[in-house]
Amino acid sequence: MPPALAGYQRSWLRADLLAGVTLAAVAIPECMGYSSIAHVPVSAGLYTIILPAVVFALVGSSRLMVVGADSATAALLASGIAGLGVVGLQPDSTQWLQWACLIAIVTGGMLAIARVLRLGFLGDFLSTAVLIGFLAGTGLTVLTGQIPGLLGIPGTDGQLWTRWWNVVTHLGDIRWGAVAFGAISLAVLIVGARFAPRVPVAVIVVVASIAMVSAFGWSDGVPVVGEVSGGLPGFGWPEGLAVTDVGKAATVALGCALVIITQSAATARSFAQRHGRSADINRDILGLSGANLIAGFGGTFVVNGSPTKTELLDSERGRTQVANLVMAAITLMVVVFAGSALQNLPHAVLSAIVALIAVRLIDLDGARRLWRMRRIEFGIAAMTAVIVVIFGVQIGIVAAMAVSLLELVRRQYRPERFVLGVGSGGTRRYETAVPGQQSLPGLIVFRYDADLFYANAGRFADDVMDLVRTAPDRVKWLVLDTSAMSDVDYSASTVLKDLIDYIHSYGAHFVLAGVDPELQRTLEVEGLLADLDPDHVFVTVGAALRAYLVAHPEATPPGWEPMDPGPGRTS
Repeated sequence: MPPALAGYQRSWLRADLLAGVTLAAVAIPECMGYSSIAHVPVSAGLYTIILPAVVFALVGSSRLMVVGADSATAALLASGIAGLGVVGLQPDSTQWLQWACLIAIVTGGMLAIARVLRLGFLGDFLSTAVLIGFLAGTGLTVLTGQIPGLLGIPGTDGQLWTRWWNVVTHLGDIRWGAVAFGAISLAVLIVGARFAPRVPVAVIVVVASIAMVSAFGWSDGVPVVGEVSGGLPGFGWPEGLAVTDVGKAATVALGCALVIITQSAATARSFAQRHGRSADINRDILGLSGANLIAGFGGTFVVNGSPTKTELLDSERGRTQVANLVMAAITLMVVVFAGSALQNLPHAVLSAIVALIAVRLIDLDGARRLWRMRRIEFGIAAMTAVIVVIFGVQIGIVAAMAVSLLELVRRQYRPERFVLGVGSGGTRRYETAVPGQQSLPGLIVFRYDADLFYANAGRFADDVMDLVRTAPDRVKWLVLDTSAMSDVDYSASTVLKDLIDYIHSYGAHFVLAGVDPELQRTLEVEGLLADLDPDHVFVTVGAALRAYLVAHPEATPPGWEPMDPGPGRTS
């Protein structure tokens, strides 16, 4: 039994069938739109939700995640292929599609390696701020790419300003029939999403526009999709490419694999937790590997876990991957029996669908929350978006990973630092550490909210020494609250040893509080506990505080109730 279908109950079948039908109604026009982003035939976009969806349903572990074409990976794929530098390679050509297939195969191989190495944790290395910025930049890039289609003028690839310059220089070539189709489609899609969210408005728009073009013979005046190769997808190695081309494809596939791991891990984990289940990210990576391999060999492009379609499936009360199998079956019937009808679909209608998808990628609410809560993370999101817009999606994903890691290092390098304040009656509160503070006369309780490692150890020692030197009263105890500290590396241990010596030379005691067993073992191995009085290692800060007041009753604050010092050295 596939993991995603384990424990299946017959009572779930009706909900899965209905959810699968609704999902197909939304996914079919969306994936046709994604094919235009990737510059491949419409049929290739539909193929992404047939065999790849089936493979993931049978191999992956997520009960709900919908796998298929995705805007972020489609945009990354298009910009990546354009940057390969292959002579004569043109968008929307057969050769372009073959390269898209090869990149999907290589992406599948990379995901298989990621599964063997259990690299699912990489999905945690893109922060929410970076993801907001990355998707916003991708949305702006994709949205810009749809302007020519909405105006019925030739499009172009390249930098953002190149695309806008192309629009400006072709304003005299606007085809007003395309503008009419695009404007009406946008209006209907927006109104439908607002007032009839459960109605498959995109399908209605697609069918109605095809019917109108076919009935009135408008295909000469309005740019249409043209001939669509229907039928079952073929299977085999991408035609005209050799194994030696894998290296060139790998430059694009690496970015795709990183986006897939990150986005799919976040999607699978989010919906699993929502329903009280745990997510097996590494098993899902295996499913995504198989889905991309079958996509490449089956004549289509990179697939990814889709958060928007998964949200739709969940809102329609779908229970398992059976709903996705229903979606795949319906899409297969459309490809086999209705492929020829798609040739009269106006490009402007596809552009309208994709434009609204691109707008949904721009999370304004998330950006506003970042602005209110953490300005620095808002800046990171904005910087990531600008990098994607200026340098492209491929460089953007690498930059996003780098920015996330730099932000992680920054937080560890400059963590929050506090001094415990003790008021009358023994009330305690942590205050941001600044020189001149003390907890009680002769006592400083210092908390450092990060592990100690080679990069931040020097700053940590400087902060402690500044507090000791500027304390209002001569320091007798310096208590280090380690409750937020889980490790001290070798470089930091030498700095900490020197700091302990400094505190002792100052005539004060260096005391540890809140030491967990793992940190205690580390400090013992590094020989740091040998430099401390065994009775000056406490399980809690409260125990250390009570011990200090027992030793120095003159520092007792008003209203303090004498208590037993509690346990000393941790065991």
